[in-house]
Amino acid sequence: MHVRLHGLFHKKHFRLGMSQDLKFDVSAVSENEIYSRLKTSREGLSDAEARRRLFRYGKNEAARREKRKLLHEIYVEFANPLIILLLVLGTFSLFFSDKFSAVIIYVMAAMSGLLSFFQEHRAEKAVEKLNALVRVMAAVLRNGQLKELKINDLVPGDVVSLSAGDIVPADLRLVSSNDLFVSESSLTGESLPVEKFSRPVDEARGFLKAHNLLFTGSSVVSGTGSGVVFHTGSYTEFGKISDSLSANPVETGFDRGIKDFTWLMIKAILSMVAIILAINLLDRRDFFDSLLFALAVAVGLAPETLPMIVTVNLSKGALDMSKKKVVVKRLDAIQNFGAMDI
Repeated sequence: MHVRLHGLFHKKHFRLGMSQDLKFDVSAVSENEIYSRLKTSREGLSDAEARRRLFRYGKNEAARREKRKLLHEIYVEFANPLIILLLVLGTFSLFFSDKFSAVIIYVMAAMSGLLSFFQEHRAEKAVEKLNALVRVMAAVLRNGQLKELKINDLVPGDVVSLSAGDIVPADLRLVSSNDLFVSESSLTGESLPVEKFSRPVDEARGFLKAHNLLFTGSSVVSGTGSGVVFHTGSYTEFGKISDSLSANPVETGFDRGIKDFTWLMIKAILSMVAIILAINLLDRRDFFDSLLFALAVAVGLAPETLPMIVTVNLSKGALDMSKKKVVVKRLDAIQNFGAMDI
């Protein structure tokens, strides 16, 4: 049985009025049926129909994480458990008139948080500049004429022409091909080009392995072909991956390690404070003096320079990667990157 593909009629579109009986196996039907089901033709869509579909289905672009405001970026960097611990200990030092220790602790915390902020903010700006340079166009039939359009303006039902060197701009069902070889490594991991044909699939091979389907993000290595768009934007296979990546990032092993270490330090410091305070009180010393001494020990136990050392090492890793033309957007990713096995 072929994979059931909603195509143009994805479940989210049913809320817009599409009926359930319009689902079909896009890889198994004939060329004429593709045109019929997607309400298009060999001459492509008219400009008016394309505008209606663009309004209905939205731009052909993957989801992006909402851009954070500057103050929120700074807040995220200072929400680090180690920095919070230092700020608490610095406040205790200031409260008990140990201004020198308080200043040292605050400076270490500020330097660590600001260094992380500047490194990640610079990386984010670099990615934005790279994205601004990318202006991918596609050869599309509109009103029977071949036009160069931005891939963002593609809609389901558009007929796209492809040749060697082109990036596949949307999920397509091939309707013609001539020695067409496509690299799908970004989706399947297969390093070798795959030959594609326009004939209907006559056996179950799996959605991504269908020889007459092309997917967003793949590229044409050689040959020529044309196809009908059946998925755009977040409904493409590549768009689904982008959706998952645009969600809130998962907690890395490094983040968990830092949290576990911070809680271990907090428990150790509280235990030492309690023990020292108890010993001093049993020795019948003044309670306030005993508390000051216990808190001074707590401040002494705290590794004030640790957040700074961690941030500097992660930044060094990010700078080393930048020399190899790799932009690291989150410093915490460096540890996971270094721990990967291939």
